[in-house]
Amino acid sequence: MLEVIGAAGIDELFASIPAALRESAELDLPAGLPEAEVLGRLRELQARNSPAAGFQGAGCYRHYVPAIVAAVLGRGEFATAYTPYQPEVSQGTLQACFEFQTYVSILTGLEVANASMYDGASAFAEAVLMALRIGGNRERVLVSAAVHPEYRRVLGTYLDGYGRGRVSEIAIAADGRTDLEALEAELGDDVAAVCIGYPNFFGVIDDLANASRLAKRVGALSISATTEALALGLLREPGKAGADIAVAEGQSLGLPMSYGGPGVGLFATRREFVRQMPGRLVGETIDERGRRGYVLTLATREQHIRREKATSNICTNQGLAALAVTVFLSLAGRSGLRRLAELNATAAHSVCERLSRQPGVQKVYTGPFFNEFVVQVDDCSSWFEECCGRGLIPGVPLSERLPSREDTADRILVTVTETCSESDVDVLLRSLREREAA
Repeated sequence: MLEVIGAAGIDELFASIPAALRESAELDLPAGLPEAEVLGRLRELQARNSPAAGFQGAGCYRHYVPAIVAAVLGRGEFATAYTPYQPEVSQGTLQACFEFQTYVSILTGLEVANASMYDGASAFAEAVLMALRIGGNRERVLVSAAVHPEYRRVLGTYLDGYGRGRVSEIAIAADGRTDLEALEAELGDDVAAVCIGYPNFFGVIDDLANASRLAKRVGALSISATTEALALGLLREPGKAGADIAVAEGQSLGLPMSYGGPGVGLFATRREFVRQMPGRLVGETIDERGRRGYVLTLATREQHIRREKATSNICTNQGLAALAVTVFLSLAGRSGLRRLAELNATAAHSVCERLSRQPGVQKVYTGPFFNEFVVQVDDCSSWFEECCGRGLIPGVPLSERLPSREDTADRILVTVTETCSESDVDVLLRSLREREAA
């Protein structure tokens, strides 16, 4: 390679890099090993990790993923597929996208869904841009303070680049829901969209129906953002509650936590807005021989059409991640998904009740919740460290996610899924009892 590029040696190749930026020390690397010994060494290192059970959620959830999901994803036809630039020869990929869209439409109660987005946060930001396009001269977006803080930060980044749109934050009420009186006071004919968490960041099931009704009074669109997609197996569909655009993070439907990624964004809207929808839309058709086939019906992204006419610069769908969701939902079916959602809700309410009976623990919000809730714990930071020392993560401290809010001190967001065992709950409760006894 050096000969081809005309360099005499490695030193000449790197000569343009200042000496101060080059590592001069010898690398302390051991000699090479045979593959079998390398695998043995890696297993030794892996054994040093202590797997911690946990009650953490806040946008990324631990759920059981059936083995068949990975088996289907690992098939060569799917694992090597990227995005169908020549869609007609990618019938398998297109069919998977079509089935995914069908499931998202059913979950959200809206007529049209796209073939996925990068994640819930980017889907949320794209939904707001879509609302601004539809709204014409409307420039303001009302976003509940209970929408996931990371989603709101991503939206801010998108709007900075978009060059238009102003966000007004709507406070939450004492029950953890969006304050509808505050929302109504902010509404006007300059508002393009009202954005509500469903459930919201604090786990509370917001009043999407009434928020949507208020938005429609002034001609604004209603956007629901769901971080825990499993909740849609139990809650009223966003579209039937009045949402014009529904977005969600689909990670909990067949994808592991994987240290925070990848996720997959779900995006659905009403048929009348389909031409303003970002991403791509796969449709079903019949070929000249009468056989069913799949095609890209709409792809209004800038790789397919002129940039000035594009609705989004989103570059692809999350192919494998969307396929995982499709396989998972195919296995669960309507009744299975509902049973799993009910199991989560029942377990979470039980743990919440038992925690609230402990000295020094108080449930913060009174609004209805799915599988996440906020509790205030005396000297929460030290209790958090104590639990982690026992191999248990008790939740997500709100002071980490909402550092600018003074009321988050000693508050922790606890998530309970079907993977939380009774022994995990016992450790959680015992740690509190022992603190009181001491």
